[in-house]
Amino acid sequence: MATFAVARAVRGIEPLVAMEIRRSRIGVVRGVRHREVWFEAPPGADLLSLRTADDVLLAAAVVDGIGHDRSALGRLARAARELDTGPLARAGNGLEVSASFVGRRNYTRFEIEDAVGTELARPLRLPYHSRRDGGRPPLDAMSWRVTIEGDQAVIAVRPGRRPLHRRTYKTASVRGTLHPPVAAAMAQLARPAGAGTVLDPCCGAGTTLIEARAVAGPGVRMLGFDHDPAAVAAATANSGEHRASFAWAVADGGRIPVASGGADRVLVNPPWGRQVPPAGRLAGGLAPLWREVRRVLAPGGLAVALVHDEIPRGFAVEETIRVSLSGQHPVIAVLSVS
Repeated sequence: MATFAVARAVRGIEPLVAMEIRRSRIGVVRGVRHREVWFEAPPGADLLSLRTADDVLLAAAVVDGIGHDRSALGRLARAARELDTGPLARAGNGLEVSASFVGRRNYTRFEIEDAVGTELARPLRLPYHSRRDGGRPPLDAMSWRVTIEGDQAVIAVRPGRRPLHRRTYKTASVRGTLHPPVAAAMAQLARPAGAGTVLDPCCGAGTTLIEARAVAGPGVRMLGFDHDPAAVAAATANSGEHRASFAWAVADGGRIPVASGGADRVLVNPPWGRQVPPAGRLAGGLAPLWREVRRVLAPGGLAVALVHDEIPRGFAVEETIRVSLSGQHPVIAVLSVS
């Protein structure tokens, strides 16, 4: 019997999540909503292998008729009370609920969470941990989610112990490190499989190249440079058992130590001065970086960049995707040399 699942996503990359589900044959996509992809997965599908998704959940109920007034709380509570939670029961230190909705409502996320969480806790015989007063549920608490868009809500539970975006490889971090599902989306757009060399001239903690290797598989040369030695050390640590696939080094993004035409793919999240100030040759602006990216990019190659301001000149724009990330709205730009 197929499983009804919900993949949560960064706003803007929902189509890429749907594409990954189709390409990996994890399931059949049934709908795309705000930050969600609904799909049916066959028995035995490895739902936790999705890389572009923030999280994956098992849908327990879809509730229609969820309006903007407070009667919606009663409808959600009844839906939670009527759920067959027996197959979902597991050991743990209670349960928690996280809620979100699109548009304005006459109730708060905390009221949704408490209405649903209280009802779920009874048959599961677990204590409910409310977030209303800033409470933080235990790490091993069973995690439920309620999302509402239009007049339809979904009540779902996380099958794993942690959200998908919390990568196990990420044991070290630095300021400005890229959200792994966004890095995975950039890697998917770069199509690195079959490339000889993939380069990140501002590698930070190595997230983008590590996600690119997951897409490309072994055999592709991964080069990562950063002006900050601490970032290079973090990238080295995060590459873990696959360290032999990567070459990490300290270098200035304005003078990349790679021969002209030496990179088939370039993935880059430049320093924008918000969390990480540009340094070295980039302290006066990013023009030297883009000049170097054009120089090292091989004929027919692609550069995929997270761009916060204007698209850099001197490139042909293949595709752009605007995303919402940490309160900002950068663009993932797929570029080739014009």
